[in-house]
Amino acid sequence: MSKSKIMLDFSLLKTNRNFRAIFIARLMSVLGIGMLNVAVPVQIYALTGSSLQVGFAVALDGMGMFVGLMLGGVLADRMDRKWLILFSRFICGVGFVFLALNSYLSVPSLWAVYAISLWDGFFSAIGMTALMASIPHLVGRENVPTAGALSMLIVRIGSVISPAVAGVVIVSFGVTWNYTLAAIGTLCTLITLVTLPNMKPQECGPKEYPIRSLMDGFSFVFTHKIIRAVVALGTLEAVTKSIRILFPALAATAFGGGAFEVGLMYAAVPVGSTLGALTSGWVRHAKRPGVVMLVTAFLSFLCVAALGFMGHLVVMLLALAVFGYLGSIGGLLQYTIVQGHTPDYMLGRIGSFWTAQDVVGDSAGALSIGVIVKVLSPMMGLMSIGLGCAAVTLLIGTGVRSLRQASLIDINLFPAASDNTKANEAEVA
Repeated sequence: MSKSKIMLDFSLLKTNRNFRAIFIARLMSVLGIGMLNVAVPVQIYALTGSSLQVGFAVALDGMGMFVGLMLGGVLADRMDRKWLILFSRFICGVGFVFLALNSYLSVPSLWAVYAISLWDGFFSAIGMTALMASIPHLVGRENVPTAGALSMLIVRIGSVISPAVAGVVIVSFGVTWNYTLAAIGTLCTLITLVTLPNMKPQECGPKEYPIRSLMDGFSFVFTHKIIRAVVALGTLEAVTKSIRILFPALAATAFGGGAFEVGLMYAAVPVGSTLGALTSGWVRHAKRPGVVMLVTAFLSFLCVAALGFMGHLVVMLLALAVFGYLGSIGGLLQYTIVQGHTPDYMLGRIGSFWTAQDVVGDSAGALSIGVIVKVLSPMMGLMSIGLGCAAVTLLIGTGVRSLRQASLIDINLFPAASDNTKANEAEVA
């Protein structure tokens, strides 16, 4: 396999002006949100001295995001997706401005921070759903794997850079400047996004009431064997990502370490994920993407189980990096298959469910792991979680034949996109 086929293809940024605009806006947005994710907990803890209050703000953001995803999915299948993206970005930017103004006060309002956390989660989810639904329209179904990998790469890099930048800004200038820079960056994304074309979803019968429309989306997921299986795999992977809550305990009990070791463990997973995104060029040419997806999921769960046997920090860091790598490849395949098997008029709703299962799976996983380690040690907890998820993956793989035979794009829905994919594969070969 040639190097050009393995490495991520960046040519889409050069040839597709619309995707380039989204990429730049996504970079600025990821950096801004990453800075906020540091500033809000720091400010709340400084005001209250309570970790519970910090957790409450995070929970409000998650609640707003979940509701925003559900509503955003319906809206993205009814309204022009361009204007939904612009509206949500503008409203989020206004929220960040309010955070900056609130922090200027001699006694900042804690309730204002809570309210804007809910506000931001809600409107950012609406914009995220519309953005996901717009990608196939802007780049073509055959280029969704590349677009997804580039988006994944920028999120991973941003998740590493933005907390460090936020820390420097807070230490040097305070949280006010952190909020101000996040607001400026978010509002500046409108400059690039306003150049996008109008993106009205395809019509499919008379418009339904929002609740009925949402139920139709759930029905589509549960009756479509391939998408149902992919969502199940995605939920399992979201559950295993929550093993990060065990890092402090592992650092103390297994290695006798502290904050330094915890930081290395948190960094190892995104490092592996970034490497996965950079070397994901081969994904779009996979002959049996469903099988590859199942294998990467199974191996990633075995990595989690293997962590329970590791007593050396360096070995554990390598295993966490491999876990991150496999997770990024599996996540990209899941995203691409879901996009390639969903009709345009359903993209908003299915995209919202796809993102929501990650949020819910992560929260459920954190709660489950917390309960498990009350009974078992952290090491035994890792083994039980990893082996349990691996066993479920085997059941999915053996029970859903259509997933093993699935292609990246459903040729019955998008024959032209499938032809373009085959042409690209022939050109690479």
